[in-house]
Amino acid sequence: MGIKQVVKIGGSLFPDYAIELAKQLKNTNSLIILGGGDFANLIRKYDDEIHFSQETTHWTAIDCMDIIAKLVDDKVDSTKLAYSIEEANKISNEGFTPIFIVSRFLKTEDPFECSWDVTSDSIAAYVSHFLNAKLLIVTNVNGIYTQEPKELGSTFISKIDAKTLLTFQESSIDVMLPSLLLEFGTNCYVVNGKCPERVLSLIDDNINDYNFDYTQIIGE
Repeated sequence: MGIKQVVKIGGSLFPDYAIELAKQLKNTNSLIILGGGDFANLIRKYDDEIHFSQETTHWTAIDCMDIIAKLVDDKVDSTKLAYSIEEANKISNEGFTPIFIVSRFLKTEDPFECSWDVTSDSIAAYVSHFLNAKLLIVTNVNGIYTQEPKELGSTFISKIDAKTLLTFQESSIDVMLPSLLLEFGTNCYVVNGKCPERVLSLIDDNINDYNFDYTQIIGE
C-alpha cells in the first residue's frame, strides 16, 4: 500500500497528546514527523538573547525534532524510527508506523535556507511532496484563525488559499509553508490533535463529510 499521508504532529502536543495520536495512527499507512516543541523553543529563546549563527540554530532545532521523535517512539509499540525514505517505506510495508528522523534526510537533500521561518511544517510539506502523499498538520488548535484564537474578534477559517495565507503575520503554521504549497501545487489540512478521531477522519477515504472544525489550505 505504501505511505498515503504524512502526519506532522506539533511539538505543542508532546508528550501525552503526541504519544496517544501516534498510537491511534496504527495501520493507517501514515508517516509521522514530530515538531521540536519546547526543546526548539528554548533554542529560539537563547538565540534571541545570545544570537547564534542561523546555520547552528536551524540544525539544532532539527535535532530537537529528532529528540521528540525518539521519545514518542519509545512509548508506542506500533511505531519504528526511520532514518531514510527507503527505511520508512520498508517499516510501513512491515505493518508499523514510521516516525521519521528527519536530520539525515535533510542533510542529504538540503532543500531549505537556514531560518526560523522554516520549521517542522515546511519540512513535513517537503517530505510529503517527495512521497507524493497527503499532508496533515496536527496542532493544538482547531486550525487557522484570522488572529490568535484567544484574541477578541478572532474567527475560524475552514478553507483558505495559500496565497491569502502569505499575507498573515502569524498563524498556527510556519511562515514558509504557504509558499511551499504553492510551489508544489498541493493542499494540506490543519487539524486539532487533541481530538485524534478528527485526524483519523481526515485520512479515512470513506469519509467525506466532516462534522468538526479543521482548515484546508489550497495550494493548487
